[in-house]
This record gives sequence, structure tokens and C-alpha cells, in this order.
Amino acid sequence: MLYIIGTPIGNLSDLSKRAVETLSSVDIVFAEDTRTALNLLNSQGIKKPCKSYYKDNEKTAAENIIECLLNGDNAALISEAGMPCISDPGAVVIKEVIKKGLPFEIIQGPTALIHGLIASGFSGSRFYFHGFLPHKEKDKIKEIQNLLHIKTPVIFYESPYRVKETLNILLDYFPAPIAVTREATKVYEETIYINSKEDIENITVKGEFVITVNNIKDEQKEEKNITSLDYEYIIKEMLKENISSKDILKTMKILGMKRNEAYNLINQLQA
Repeated sequence: MLYIIGTPIGNLSDLSKRAVETLSSVDIVFAEDTRTALNLLNSQGIKKPCKSYYKDNEKTAAENIIECLLNGDNAALISEAGMPCISDPGAVVIKEVIKKGLPFEIIQGPTALIHGLIASGFSGSRFYFHGFLPHKEKDKIKEIQNLLHIKTPVIFYESPYRVKETLNILLDYFPAPIAVTREATKVYEETIYINSKEDIENITVKGEFVITVNNIKDEQKEEKNITSLDYEYIIKEMLKENISSKDILKTMKILGMKRNEAYNLINQLQA
């Protein structure tokens, strides 16, 4: 039997009794990070052999897991934190296990995306989880633009190394506020709400981040008939008054127009 086990995302107390019992009973543990896994097992007094299962060796490691299962062993699969397969390795071996008709069981655990969604205060009746965006700015912008049609809260993961750049771009395309949860379940956990570029500079750049944007807000604006305004007419009149493009852009954003759409229309009318 293969057990896919959720592990704490920061607070060891979140490791369930069922997870502890299962980890104690298996013959071998496959882990995204063996050092983190051994620390977790040691904290519970569990002594089990640990082997690596991470993105770069996922195919080979999956074959090793299948071999263990065919030999009659019970194996556990854990990620560095949270649930395997949620922006972490795991899908390859599960696909192979299903294909070969081998048994597997999921032991639920914490997930940062649900934590971030609840902490945001945005509607959770439906949402879209995107995970990590590309590292390069050009690719990141392109991917964000492809998400604009999704009229629900959209959830991202981000590292401390790229969180400020990502938030600056998201603020150009999605309505404020943007909810940012840092160090979920840990001592210094906090959720802050980004309304401006200045807010981004005040973020503590440490730990892992869950970012939630509330794209459903656009539908609320439509209900208020804000989108019925003649944006083109307004921009033309402001240009006639020699109002700067920067100030026009700010005004149009307040009126509910997407920043990139306003920017393109201003340039078109100026030309």
C-alpha cells in the first residue's frame, strides 16, 4: 500500500494522529527533502529508512516506489511541507499506481492554499489555485494576463526572493486589496492587505507566501454599473485638458478600468 501523507506546513502540532500511526507502520518513507523528513520522524520517535522523491528524480523514484509495492512493502510519500502533488512532486507515482491497479490511500494534512484563502476574507465558495508563477518577468506577466478572465479569488504561491516583484505586477492587473499570508501556522504568521505599491515595500521578506487576489470584485463593479461609463470619452476629455497620462491612468483605475487596458487606450488616443 502507498500512503500519500500530508505533513505540517510550519507547526508540528498539526501532524495528525492518523499520520503518525501510518508513518510508524510503513516500511519506508519517500520524501521530497530527506533532512526535513528525518526531523519530522525523529520528533515523533519514528525510525524508518528515508529515500528521496523530488522533482528532478521523480520518474526514477516513482519506479522505486512501484517496485517496493510489488514486493509487498508499505510505503509513505511526503513532501517537504503540506500535501504532496500541491505544487510539490507526487503526481507521477500516483498516476503509475493507478495505471497498475495498486492500492493507495490519502492521509489528509494542512495545505497553505486553503489557509491563505480563509485568511484573505474573500469568498471561498469557488476559487482558482494557480500555484507558482514563472520566474522571468515577461513570462510572469503573460501568465497573469491569461488569468484575468477567471472571475473568482485566485491563489498563488511565491518565494521571498520574488514576492515583491510579483505583487507589483499583480497590483497592475487585479483589484486591490490583495491578501498576502506569510509563515502560515508559524509563530510569526501574518496576513496583510496590499492596496498600493507603498504597501508592498513594507512587507517582511521572509518565509513562504500565499497570495490571494479577489478577481470576483470586477463582477461587483459591474453590478454598480461602473463599466457602463464611456471610458474612451472620459480619456479624450482629459487629454483635451492637458491632464498627464499618469494622472489619467490613476483616474481610470479608480473608475474600474483595468490598468493595462487604460494604458493601451491612452496611448491609442494620444497617437
